[in-house]
Amino acid sequence: MNVFIIALREIKLGFRNPWAYSFLALFSFFSLALLLIQSQSSLQGYTHTTGTMLNLILYLLPLMTLLLGSFAVTAEKEEGGWALLSTYSLSTSSFLLGKFIGLFVVLAVIVAFGYGISGVLGALLGQGFTFSSLAFFFAFSLLVVFLFLGVAIWIGTLSRNRWQALTIGVSAWFIYIIGWSTLLISVLGWLHYSLIKPALIGLTFLNPAELVRIFMVVKMGGGSIFGPEYYQWVTWIQSPWGVPIFILACLLWVAIALGTAMLVWERGRRRG
Repeated sequence: MNVFIIALREIKLGFRNPWAYSFLALFSFFSLALLLIQSQSSLQGYTHTTGTMLNLILYLLPLMTLLLGSFAVTAEKEEGGWALLSTYSLSTSSFLLGKFIGLFVVLAVIVAFGYGISGVLGALLGQGFTFSSLAFFFAFSLLVVFLFLGVAIWIGTLSRNRWQALTIGVSAWFIYIIGWSTLLISVLGWLHYSLIKPALIGLTFLNPAELVRIFMVVKMGGGSIFGPEYYQWVTWIQSPWGVPIFILACLLWVAIALGTAMLVWERGRRRG
């Protein structure tokens, strides 16, 4: 019960947060830019245009999620919200899980509003998304938000203030989105050829953006762009067990992130 109370509280705080409306305006503008790209292609299956749109989403949504999520947690420390809440019979797990659910709802509304504007304007102009394309990008965006929100909560528990959360959040975004390919090549370059494929699988599971991107691209029929090193990925994703395994991997990813965050928060709670 406490989880839902905290979640409702977080939803109210989230929609009062000027950062949320700044990102809402930015994502809406970003979605309109996607509409302009889409108007030049029919988007049947996986195309170069689809890949461009996915990459654009990956540049914005993880950063937006990391900043909003980590700021929401560190604000409880800076503004004294947690000091008040801790006087009640509220467990750490209920508090952080409630924050996670509430923030996910806020971010989902932002994403839905952005795509909604694109869908309406596209329909009026006669160049809108098809329903399948809109559903695909919406699902992709929600998966990215879901996974990176777990990271954001973890960053928020580690950070003492918003500036520290900003530094760690931007650093995590840079590693996961900008510098990942460079890090991947540098690590795999030191390994024996026989170890490259298993190492590639393991390292991919460490990056939520790459995990979601590969799964969605393969589901769109674009698995061939990844090359022979990802043949096993294409095989298991297209198998009947592909979706259940992917869902389990996502839930495990978030569970580990939140579990670690709870341990860190609980340790700080005992010290306080």
